[in-house]
Amino acid sequence: MKVHINHQAHELPTGATLADAIAVLQPAPPFAAAINMTFVPKARYCETPLHDGDRIEVIAPVTGG
Repeated sequence: MKVHINHQAHELPTGATLADAIAVLQPAPPFAAAINMTFVPKARYCETPLHDGDRIEVIAPVTGG
């Protein structure tokens, strides 16, 4: 299936989860993830299925003033 991770197209196997998509990026913690603009708690990454065309955003917090 084709998904977009941080605006780049990626092919993932059918049945992939958000955890699988995050593994592709290998972001350094801390980070947050959303699918189609909906935040997903870290505890649910492994159980959140992806669908063809999903848009995943993985973002790191920004500090400063």
